[in-house]
Amino acid sequence: MKKAIKVVLIILGVIVLGLVCVVVFIKTALPNVGKPTDMKVQVTPGRVKRGEYLANHVAACMDCHSRRDWSFYAGPLKKEIFGGGGEKFGKEIGFPGTLYSSNITPAALSDWTDGELFRAITTGENKHGKALFPLMPYPNYGKTNAEDIMCIIAYLRTLPAVKNEVPAHQLDFPLNIIVNTMPSKAALEEKLDSNNVIGYGKYLVTMAGCTECHSKVDKGTKIPGTEFGGGREFDFPNGTVVTSSNITFDKATGIGNWDRNIFIRKFKQYTDSGYVLKTVAAGDFNTPMPWLMYAGMTESDLAAIYAYIGTVKPISNPVKVFRRK
Repeated sequence: MKKAIKVVLIILGVIVLGLVCVVVFIKTALPNVGKPTDMKVQVTPGRVKRGEYLANHVAACMDCHSRRDWSFYAGPLKKEIFGGGGEKFGKEIGFPGTLYSSNITPAALSDWTDGELFRAITTGENKHGKALFPLMPYPNYGKTNAEDIMCIIAYLRTLPAVKNEVPAHQLDFPLNIIVNTMPSKAALEEKLDSNNVIGYGKYLVTMAGCTECHSKVDKGTKIPGTEFGGGREFDFPNGTVVTSSNITFDKATGIGNWDRNIFIRKFKQYTDSGYVLKTVAAGDFNTPMPWLMYAGMTESDLAAIYAYIGTVKPISNPVKVFRRK
């Protein structure tokens, strides 16, 4: 009997030791996507203009890397801390821990090389070899075009420096270990063809991360087959819940009855000269959808997105967008 117990203890000890070794490996050897590229991005007016457009209206980088004023509908950005980070994503809104968006102005990035920035944006490994939490959609950016990423970097270099110390992330166990396995090498698209409307629409959808919100998720991971069908829930601290809409062309539950002009108008209404920010009272519904940022996309880009979504298989998924807990 004693011998059997001894054998069991030895086996358990080996298992525990193995797990410890795995954890140590993950924490110390990962992520490992390769060294940053030795590059120098030339900051030209053309690149800055393209980067400003992408960072503010397509990839919407500044949506997270600024602070949003949730006293207004769709949370417009607080201009005084533009790009300075500090937006909180905590347990009260369903996150597995507490995260804060990074400061991406020159005040925080002056000692980052362009290659380090490029690696972080496209792979999820930062300057210090640490993993970025995929709230930052680097898996999407890693499928875009290198020139567009360089344009975003050029634009970031021109931002006014905002001094804002951002608290460190505090992820729950075991995600604080698993996150190190998430960064991966980029699979960049070599060439863009804006004349291929559907293909370009798919590219814009990837950069904009539409499926990150407009899909069902399980523990933060998209459920395959639900892309564009909506159903992801967003908790607000005031006890309200917003569920993402079905944006497939299903006629009964999606946007199958919208023509291209209606789709474009849905976005561009927020750029009308007559549009006034809508105040949201303490217990009212709001939305995480950054309408005010995406509204700045050109009509041709919005039309390309509409054309691509029209090729996606329609999903029947009725969604009640607003509800209370």
